[in-house]
Amino acid sequence: MSLLLFDVDGTLVKSRGAGRVALRAAMLEVWGLTGPIDGHDFRGKTDPWIVRQLLRFSGWEDGKIDARLPEVWEPYLRHLDAALASSRTRPSPCAGVPRLLERLTAEGHHLLGLVTGNVAEGATRKLRAAGLDGRFEIGAFGSDSECRDDLPPLAVARASRLSGFGFRLDEAIVIGDTPEDVRCARVNGARVIAVATGGFDAGVLQAHGPDLLLEDLADTEAVLEAFEGLGASVRGDR
Repeated sequence: MSLLLFDVDGTLVKSRGAGRVALRAAMLEVWGLTGPIDGHDFRGKTDPWIVRQLLRFSGWEDGKIDARLPEVWEPYLRHLDAALASSRTRPSPCAGVPRLLERLTAEGHHLLGLVTGNVAEGATRKLRAAGLDGRFEIGAFGSDSECRDDLPPLAVARASRLSGFGFRLDEAIVIGDTPEDVRCARVNGARVIAVATGGFDAGVLQAHGPDLLLEDLADTEAVLEAFEGLGASVRGDR
């Protein structure tokens, strides 16, 4: 069995700014300010880390941020639901993703999971809005840890408990669209496939040293072959 851990925004779905819209509204509701949110790069970051950075830019100290950070998630999810229902910010699947997930599910020897900076309920809502819910058995999320490096080990541990297979980190394959996806996989010894579907071009992603770089996930057979190739190299190491 192979363990495939997908990022959400830019890898599985084109979220079209729904998260930014929702976070802006939620921060205004809780703190009355947003910091420099319009120009802030969300890519590859966990939701709590984004909020922390924005509040730091506004002069808030970490202790005060920690005390009130939990307050933002209820309004965030409420505003996210509204943004996901809007035709302007409703997400859609990235090219090839629905067919790829269908094939992976049908084959039956892959455990599909998520490693994403989204808080768990935010990820669930985005996937549902894009028609991709119900495909992923486990995950690790920004609501588990503000530090993205903590997420692959959490996902692997949850996959091992669910399956009884006893996965190792170096047997997991992370699929993501940002340098942070590549970096956090590398830090943890996981394999990683970078896809140039989230705003970073192929050259930038390649410079961070993924095991494999794909322009997108549109060619289902090529992606399946890539998973099999990385999986075979893992099985050869075991």
